[in-house]
Amino acid sequence: MVAGDGMTDPEGQVERVGLLGLGSNVGERRAHLERAVEAIGDAGIIVLASSSVYDTDPVGEVLDQPSFLNVCLLIRTSLAPLELLDTVKAIERELGRSVGGVRHGPRTIDIDILLLGELALAGERMTLPHAQLLSRRFVLVPALELDFELATPDGRRLSDALAAMALDEGVRWAGPPLSAPAL
Repeated sequence: MVAGDGMTDPEGQVERVGLLGLGSNVGERRAHLERAVEAIGDAGIIVLASSSVYDTDPVGEVLDQPSFLNVCLLIRTSLAPLELLDTVKAIERELGRSVGGVRHGPRTIDIDILLLGELALAGERMTLPHAQLLSRRFVLVPALELDFELATPDGRRLSDALAAMALDEGVRWAGPPLSAPAL
């Protein structure tokens, strides 16, 4: 990310700026997203900004399902990458996401860690940047709304990835940025 890898907080922990992607296509989609933003803040993760909300076509393995609402959040956290992953997965469960559901299937909430400072990881549980960050219009459009200069740790610009994509994935503006106590 442009903001650099991180800075040290008063307790000596490294704080990093990160990018989360949120999506929902079941029930009251915007309400699910708003509750997720609130829960993220309650978990001690600072929400710096929210993109607008976008209505997006399903992609991946299950195309016959309702459209999603998607949003990106710019965050700041001192959590280590796997701690952050465990935190967002716990939030998903608290908000009604079923464990072990169909991959790319309908869900009340999905929270993906897209970028976390300048970290690049390739592990069993987590890959940073997110493996599909540069290939999903529903992520790139809201992410670039937050910061048009966003880049991966190896220097690939998100705006270049978006410019190179075909226009076959529907992403439509659906509303203003999310509001939550942290914003």
